[in-house]
Amino acid sequence: MQYCDTRLAGVMILIPTIRSDHRGSFRECFREADFIQHCGQYRFVQDNLSHSVGGTLRGLHYQRRQPQGKLVQVMNGTIFDVAVDIRPDSATYGQWVGQELSAERGEMMWIPPGFAHGFYVISASADVFYKCTDYYLPGDEGAIRWDCPRLAINWPRSVLRSLVISDKDACAPGFVDRS
Repeated sequence: MQYCDTRLAGVMILIPTIRSDHRGSFRECFREADFIQHCGQYRFVQDNLSHSVGGTLRGLHYQRRQPQGKLVQVMNGTIFDVAVDIRPDSATYGQWVGQELSAERGEMMWIPPGFAHGFYVISASADVFYKCTDYYLPGDEGAIRWDCPRLAINWPRSVLRSLVISDKDACAPGFVDRS
């Protein structure tokens, strides 16, 4: 597994080694000791799986009192995954990074606690699996509007697909600078 830094401290892209032959393929998706060495000491307590149709945009979500770190991977399809630094004391506060993740290539994105997270489904559908470092707490979730001009996220939206978004995400407030 390769661990690649991004321009946001702490956010990593993990690229597995895929071994293929006439039977199919095999890849290791997680090895705790290596993860700790490259990403830090975290304990995963909850796994989530979402299925979305093409053109769906989920996010940007975060938890206020119990921030979650997320190790995101795509089980089927392709997404554009985004992390926004919402740590007020960070040198990259208010900045974002995005990465295309696909089931075929197997990349993963590690998003530590203190980031908002969202993704856009590029393929006809996608199944996104993510391991979380804290439990989801109803009522603790915050959201930032996906098309906030302050963030200017360059979502790779398809002109062939209508945007599919929840009412909650469509009405989310823009990014408020607290630095």
